[in-house]
Amino acid sequence: MTHKALPPESGNSAETTRANLIDAGFELFGAEGYAATSTRRLAERAGTNVASIAYHFGGKAGLHEACARAAAERIAQAVGVPRDHEGLSPEAAVACLERTLRGLVGMLVRGDAARSMVGFLVREMNASETTAQLLHDHIVAPKHRELCQLWSIATGQPAGADEVKLAVFAMVGQALYFRVGQPVVRRIMDWESVGDVETDLIAEALVAQMRTAIERSRR
Repeated sequence: MTHKALPPESGNSAETTRANLIDAGFELFGAEGYAATSTRRLAERAGTNVASIAYHFGGKAGLHEACARAAAERIAQAVGVPRDHEGLSPEAAVACLERTLRGLVGMLVRGDAARSMVGFLVREMNASETTAQLLHDHIVAPKHRELCQLWSIATGQPAGADEVKLAVFAMVGQALYFRVGQPVVRRIMDWESVGDVETDLIAEALVAQMRTAIERSRR
């Protein structure tokens, strides 16, 4: 069955439709997987018609890839685009790591905005080699290298050392837990929701742990 091409949309309308389809992709691909998600359900969740998926993305596969790229862009907006920090002082490196960690916590845990995106990332990085490679190339590997460089500057350890790579993974992983494990955290902390106050408390706890780890690792 083929779908007729849609007439051109106005700029705002087209962007809204694209954004709604990407959000629908985060939710449905993340919850059910690529194969089990139909274009009909994607269109219904986005409040549009099936032809919109072909019009904006070329089909379901194109939407799936667009979701991965959108996730990489949102992460970069929260934690900063990877860059080189040669010549930075140890104190400035710690400050950069703290800003990155606070940005990551803010993106991941505040409200429900990131819930479906994180679900998509967790599922697809394990299920889709193509998505995992795209995310690796566009944000995960470059950002990890940058954070390893900052950790190295802050501690004096070699940036390529296994203990530095693992320390960075641990820092990021702790922030991710507060998204994935949020229902458990909320019950134990007796929080009705995770808003600005709760997010700040989480960030302060993780920053304190990061600073302790850096002090312990300094040479």
